[in-house]
Amino acid sequence: MTYHAEFRVWRGDVSGGGFTSYRIEVHEGEVVLDLVLRLQADQAPDLAVRWNCKAGKCGSCSAEINGRPRLLCMTRMSALPPDQPVTITPLRAFPVIRDLVTDVSFNYAKAREIPSFAPPPGLRAGEYRMRQEDVERSQEFRKCIECYLCQNTCHVVRDHEENKGAFAGPRYLMRIAELDMHPLDTVDRQTDAQEVHGLGYCNITKCCTEVCPESIKITDNALIPLKERVVDRKYDPLVWLGSRIGRRTEPGR
Repeated sequence: MTYHAEFRVWRGDVSGGGFTSYRIEVHEGEVVLDLVLRLQADQAPDLAVRWNCKAGKCGSCSAEINGRPRLLCMTRMSALPPDQPVTITPLRAFPVIRDLVTDVSFNYAKAREIPSFAPPPGLRAGEYRMRQEDVERSQEFRKCIECYLCQNTCHVVRDHEENKGAFAGPRYLMRIAELDMHPLDTVDRQTDAQEVHGLGYCNITKCCTEVCPESIKITDNALIPLKERVVDRKYDPLVWLGSRIGRRTEPGR
């Protein structure tokens, strides 16, 4: 079964732009990326779009479809109303390069700010030991395909450009949580999360979880547990007391 759909695609660059409408035939089983690539081949050869695997594993084809952050290759046309235009725009949280391609270098900069895994000094690779439950706690987070849909939909990043310097965003706070859960990591991730990477900016609206194509429970399994650890360290009286047991006072005190 085929039908004709109207595609409204944002065209432009950093200086500005607008929507261009296209009429295109839709075939059974197609995804939005199929149609975008056909537009590029037949009607708009200069249309800029980023894509790679077409299998939902590379995260390259992130865009907004009818106002919702999605992967072009994982959004089936059968899931969209056939009698309504399909509106496609670039990710709104990041600067436009051209058409549907945005500059996501913000995310690479945030990734570089996070200290890598640091095992105890003198511990050789063959001596690493972890329990299965320790592996399972963070294994979910490694499904991330770096599509940046969570970064794009987070209103702390999306609606407040001034926050970008102090806020890593859900994808990289999740990375911090993953490392903090590792029993052999020695870096003080909790202090860094709060004071360097802006954990306090997150108000757990779960919008990041809702758009994750890998169904990672970013909020419930990473951000909230990380927040709980930070709060416990700062406000739990038993944790506070335990952190001071055994400390020597300065001479004369």
